[in-house]
Amino acid sequence: MLRSLFGIGPKVDLKQVLAQGAVILDVRTPEEFAQGHVQGSINIPLDVLTQNLHQLDKDKPVITCCRSGMRSGQAVHVLQDHGFTVHNGGPWTEVDQLVKQR
Repeated sequence: MLRSLFGIGPKVDLKQVLAQGAVILDVRTPEEFAQGHVQGSINIPLDVLTQNLHQLDKDKPVITCCRSGMRSGQAVHVLQDHGFTVHNGGPWTEVDQLVKQR
């Protein structure tokens, strides 16, 4: 139940998803993003995500991230509802570590 609430589906190897050319979407505010983010990530705050879906490519998987994983979980639902292949990466710092390990 909680996994679904936070946009966490079946366990997925995010390193593999990154290797497939995934886009990293940070849904924090611009101020939070400016304080630190995953290199190469796109910042579209959760509250304006629906209006900015045109900035994303439906042909590429998306990994969402935020500060704790809650907003990114909500973003997963929004993106799935619009036909995106999407995974919740949780906190941006964890996604950052995955990117640096590549």
